[in-house]
Amino acid sequence: MRKIAIIGLCGLCMLSMVFTGCEATKNANNTQKGAGIGVVAGGVIGAIIGNNTKLGTAAGAAIGAAVGGGTGALIGNSMDKQAREIDQALPGADVERVGEGIHLTLNENAVRFDVNKATLTAQAKANLDKLIPVFNSYADTNIEIFGYTDSTGKADYNLTLSQKRAESVKTYLVSKGLAASRFKTSGYGIADPIASNDTKEGQSQNRRVEFAITANAKMIEDAKKKQ
Repeated sequence: MRKIAIIGLCGLCMLSMVFTGCEATKNANNTQKGAGIGVVAGGVIGAIIGNNTKLGTAAGAAIGAAVGGGTGALIGNSMDKQAREIDQALPGADVERVGEGIHLTLNENAVRFDVNKATLTAQAKANLDKLIPVFNSYADTNIEIFGYTDSTGKADYNLTLSQKRAESVKTYLVSKGLAASRFKTSGYGIADPIASNDTKEGQSQNRRVEFAITANAKMIEDAKKKQ
């Protein structure tokens, strides 16, 4: 599991004088980093980072939802635990701790669809089943699902297909008992490639589903009460 507590924060240190330097931020633990986001005007940082194409839309969404301060520190601790459990449940997944949230990437090896369809394969369902107990254990989170494709085919077609695939993942998870209100889906087609589309291997990596897991209103309020 890759753990990235704050992506891009060093480029934003100038927004606040409370940090003595970015090196101090790098050396901070996850709890300290979660609190740090709020000190540097979390909403502003989230908007800037969320538009950073190098970061990626899903990871940007996780950072953009940051609350910060002591509340963010407590949320960060909970997300640390959830990230570890996701990694243990599905070792093939790419799990990143980003800000106060989790960025989860499931490539074709984890979630595969039939060719040119939004139908989940049996293996994809089996892998999603491994995540359901973790999602149930952390019910006070929102889960945004992002669908992506490789660059083969028409861009408009891929955009529609990616949306349908994200919705297919949501539909399956809801059918297993997760609350539909926790989910939001988006299709981005060929956008945000994580590998070169010039090779079959790269295309396979780009055909993926990503999750941004963030605190919902109840988790935020509960964390505030614990300060």
